[in-house]
Amino acid sequence: MRIIRTAVAVAMALGLVAPVFAGGGAEQGAAVPGAREYARVDLLGAGASFPAPLITAWADEYRDLTRGAVTINYQSIGSGGGVRQFMEQTITFGATEAALNDANAELALTNTGGVAFNMPITLGDVVLTYNLPGVTQQLVFSPDTIAGAFLGEITRWNDPKIAELNPGVSLPNLPIQIAHRSDGSGTTNIFTNYLTKVNGTWADRIGFGSSVNWPVGTGGNGNEGVAGIVTSTPGALGYNSLVYAVLNDIAYGKVINQSGNTIDPSLEATSLAAAVHIPQDGRIMLTNSDAAQGYPIAGFAWALVYENLDRNQAIETRNQAVELTRFLYWVITEGQSINESLSFARLPADAQAVAEQMVGTLKWEGEPVGEHVIADIKANGW
Repeated sequence: MRIIRTAVAVAMALGLVAPVFAGGGAEQGAAVPGAREYARVDLLGAGASFPAPLITAWADEYRDLTRGAVTINYQSIGSGGGVRQFMEQTITFGATEAALNDANAELALTNTGGVAFNMPITLGDVVLTYNLPGVTQQLVFSPDTIAGAFLGEITRWNDPKIAELNPGVSLPNLPIQIAHRSDGSGTTNIFTNYLTKVNGTWADRIGFGSSVNWPVGTGGNGNEGVAGIVTSTPGALGYNSLVYAVLNDIAYGKVINQSGNTIDPSLEATSLAAAVHIPQDGRIMLTNSDAAQGYPIAGFAWALVYENLDRNQAIETRNQAVELTRFLYWVITEGQSINESLSFARLPADAQAVAEQMVGTLKWEGEPVGEHVIADIKANGW
């Protein structure tokens, strides 16, 4: 089963299959003597493309756990789309790498009478992906060369600034073809937040956000779109989540961090970047971490969920609210065991504790369903 699940997630990441529906079949919710009973519900999520393979795998695994009773459909539409649909209350949960801004957080409080949580579910790194025919060595990038290329100031691969970082590498005299996201993207939010911190010109002219006015380059929709441009364009330089680079077998570079160390993107280096205090609202950017061995272009992916579940128009019944709460609690606990097999980092202990506190706060018509679910699972298991 795990091989099948992983294959589905990989196929989705490559754009080879449509968004996956976990569930279905005649035996859905079949009773097992002595086993927990789960309500038959459908849960709809949408948002960031970065965690889509992981959420798909979680959905499939959780369907098995609930014997087909709980089905989760996650639509990979980008963080911007996920935030929009969450605010419009057309989905039961969202996913994003760009936390709700203050305006959306205030609007959610006004509309629902409670907090809209940015619940940490995983974290990942944004890597510099490139297509350089004949170059087999892994390239090294500095903050200045990354910003210079994406500003359009460094225009060719054999520029002295890039060559100095990569002695012994025969860099081709090719123009740098920038690939960037065209949609609202949490990956873009992380990447441009990093550029804003490390380069004054970028901070003054461009800034950061899910969408920015790119000085140069060609846009692609989703991680898939940027990966497609990079793989099909000699001389391309783009940015993708590490998992997309790995799954698509795209070359990606090392990055010199704030401490001056050259860091190869990895789950360990990302986790080190996240070894910081996590605020109770979960909103924190991890870019340009001062951790000596931390990868500098890293960030959380969050699930978006309303504290007052009954005030989300996409959740019609108490059963949906309870099963969503159980699913989210499973994601931040047992579900973390899946992460590393798909090149996603586990939540650090501090982030997991913040996420559990959020789940414990969820309510349905004033009933503390989050408290009840957590107490029940801790007492009786899944």
